[in-house]
Amino acid sequence: MPLELVMILWSGHDLAMQKDKLYAQMHDQLHAFRFDDAVVDVFPDMIQRSVPNYATTLLSIGLLAQRYVTSGSHCYDLGCSLGGASLAMGRAIPHQNYKLFAVDQSEAMIQRFSKLLGQEFFLSRFELTCADISNLIISNASIVVLNYTLQFIHLEQRLALLQTIHAGMNEGGVLVLSEKIHAETKAENKRLIALHEAFKKACGYSELEISQKRVALENVLVPETISVHRQRLSQAGFSHVEEIMRGFNFVTLLVHK
Repeated sequence: MPLELVMILWSGHDLAMQKDKLYAQMHDQLHAFRFDDAVVDVFPDMIQRSVPNYATTLLSIGLLAQRYVTSGSHCYDLGCSLGGASLAMGRAIPHQNYKLFAVDQSEAMIQRFSKLLGQEFFLSRFELTCADISNLIISNASIVVLNYTLQFIHLEQRLALLQTIHAGMNEGGVLVLSEKIHAETKAENKRLIALHEAFKKACGYSELEISQKRVALENVLVPETISVHRQRLSQAGFSHVEEIMRGFNFVTLLVHK
C-alpha cells in the first residue's frame, strides 16, 4: 500500500497527525529553512504533500534492501530525518544479521526518531547518530541511502561524500540517491516547477505557503541536473546509474558499485 506507507511507518504517534502550517501565515522575516523542532512536528505531512511519490520511494527502498542487503553487512540511511527509509529497510530485510546506521545532523530529528524506534522490534540492529554525514566513515556497506539528502550538502562537499560512500561499499552494493533536480533546459525546468507547484496546490498548500517556503529554501536546497549527478557519480567510482523513479522534478537513482 504505497500511498499509505508513510502513515503506516509512523502510525500510533501524534506526530503523524499534525498538519504542516508553518508558512500558512505571512512572515515579516523569513529565516533559512532548517530541520528544527517545528519542522519535526509536521514532517510526515510536509514530506507527503511536498515530494511526489515519497511513499512509493520508501516502499522501493525497502524492496531494494530486501534484494541487496547481504548477511553480516551494514546499511546506511544518511540524512535519515524521522527514519522513514530506515524503517522501510528494517521491515523488509529478510534476515536479522545486519547493522543499520541512521545518521542526521538535526538533533531534533534524531531525538524524535529515537522515540519512534523504541517501539520497533529491530531496535537492537539500529544505531542512531546525530552527526554531519560529510565526516562519516563508511564500511562493509551493502546499501547506502541518500533520500533527498545530497541536495542539502554544500556543492564542494558532494564529490568527497560520494567517494567516501564508494570506498566503504562492498562489491555488488548499491547507493539509492533521491534528489530534487534542475532540468537540463530553462524551458523544461520552468514546466517542471509549474507542475510541482500544481502538485502542492492539489495537496492543499496555498500560494502564500508555496512562495514563502521557496524563499526559505533558497540557497539551502540546491538542486542539480541529472547529467551533473551522473558525471559526479562516475567520478566517485560508481559503475552504473539507473533512473528507477521520477515524479516531475524529483528522481530516484539506483547506483551500482
